[in-house]
Amino acid sequence: MYIDYSRLCPAPMSDFLEYMLSIKGRSEKTVSEYFLDLRTFYRFMALRYKLCSESDEFNDIDINVITLDVLKKISIMDLHAFVGFIDRERNNSNRTKARKIACLRSFFKYLYSIVKLIPSNPAVDLETPKKNSRLPVALTLDESKSMLSSIKGSNEKRDYAIIILFLNCGLRLSELIGINIDKIKGDTLTVVGKGNKERTIYLNDICIKAIEDYLAVRPDAKPGHENALFISNRRTRFTQRGVQHMVEKYLAESGLSGMHYSPHKLRHTAATLMYQYGHVDIRTLQELLGHESVSTTQIYTHIDKKQLRDAVKINPLNDETT
Repeated sequence: MYIDYSRLCPAPMSDFLEYMLSIKGRSEKTVSEYFLDLRTFYRFMALRYKLCSESDEFNDIDINVITLDVLKKISIMDLHAFVGFIDRERNNSNRTKARKIACLRSFFKYLYSIVKLIPSNPAVDLETPKKNSRLPVALTLDESKSMLSSIKGSNEKRDYAIIILFLNCGLRLSELIGINIDKIKGDTLTVVGKGNKERTIYLNDICIKAIEDYLAVRPDAKPGHENALFISNRRTRFTQRGVQHMVEKYLAESGLSGMHYSPHKLRHTAATLMYQYGHVDIRTLQELLGHESVSTTQIYTHIDKKQLRDAVKINPLNDETT
């Protein structure tokens, strides 16, 4: 859904958000996060520069008081103060702080280098805190089989196809709900990943069979949703929340609720299973998951399409049948 940021925030913030969306190709979700991060920053600066009453509730502070003249005055010390604020007052993790700092860097780079509205870039030397390393949470092979066995009911074929695609191909949730029927060609399908970039997913035998079985019983979709692969009970494209609810239901039915699993954890599971059981090298796995390159040199590493197909085929769940 298109969001008119000019109604929610002043220029040049709104211009920056539109630039990130239309020129840089950032996803609507990412730009929405930029908006929330910058709104928090604007409110903090309104307090710091005494442009609002100290008695105002933080979430009620008017961000329109941050004009271009104010932005021109902001220094690295102001940015350090903001990082201290989100650390101590907002209890942000290092990972969240790093995201907000990245947002500020992009914003001030835009103001200074792209549209040339400020005399200097205060964020150019803003450091990023070290992210807390977190091991990805993933289901074991037995837990994955248990979850697949729990899928029953009137939407069994659809739900099974969704879970099997998560567990075998490592799709992102946004990629899965965005699958269109006309993008499935034999053992490949094309999805739109992060940054609105298209990438090719290679399907193993169990994925192909699961999709075929579902298409045989897939209900007719409402106008405007005919090309969507996965259809909800309302005969519209399945939503992210709908998939999340469905995943949570089968996790509970297989005794795995309360373990912080989610559709994204199923993506981690696919990667873990292929790495543990398929002896897939990290570069191939990176390509399969659609991650950005981990280093400049790896951009030039050639991954043969046969190697990608083979990596998906050796997922141990490819041997399971419905």
